[in-house]
Amino acid sequence: MIPPIDLLKQLIDYSYPLPDKDWEIFSKIWTSFSAKRKEVLTHAGEKEKYLYFVVDGVQRVYYFDDQDREATLVFTYSPSFGGVLDALLLQQPSRYFYETLTPSVFLRASATDLLALTEQSRAIELLVRQGLVQALAGVLERLAELQCYSSEEKFRKLLQRSPHILQRVPHKYLANYLGIDPTNFSKLINKVKI
Repeated sequence: MIPPIDLLKQLIDYSYPLPDKDWEIFSKIWTSFSAKRKEVLTHAGEKEKYLYFVVDGVQRVYYFDDQDREATLVFTYSPSFGGVLDALLLQQPSRYFYETLTPSVFLRASATDLLALTEQSRAIELLVRQGLVQALAGVLERLAELQCYSSEEKFRKLLQRSPHILQRVPHKYLANYLGIDPTNFSKLINKVKI
């Protein structure tokens, strides 16, 4: 098994390689952390204290409206970053929850350490900005899908983007994420050739 810090380095090198001196200081802010299944790591109304790097497990960011309706917004799994990014970077109370769906293993960096490094290192600031741009691109793509695609088209697009997700995420959360009734989601699984 690849050590978690090496897994993080592989992702960084793939997306936005850091010079050695910047990687050295960036790598020192991460600590190991694990959580049980169905553990809420960030609650709505709290500041996001950490940026998570997912080593193992599946998590989700979700929202409750004033009528107690739930919306699953995003899933995170290895190798990706997790947490409530807007609350982390703006240092404002989160409007969302971040929850583990399975037992999970992470590296995590405190918001304080991460934000301090973005002020000390131009390369680390650009790394964070690149990550935000990629996240924004994903959000915009997802908004277009939610507004324009049929249920079947949304389902097919999800499988095209993340073919492994049916095995990793409980179907009730996938249905919620796509905005599809769970019964119709089950019908799609039986209808669409995977």
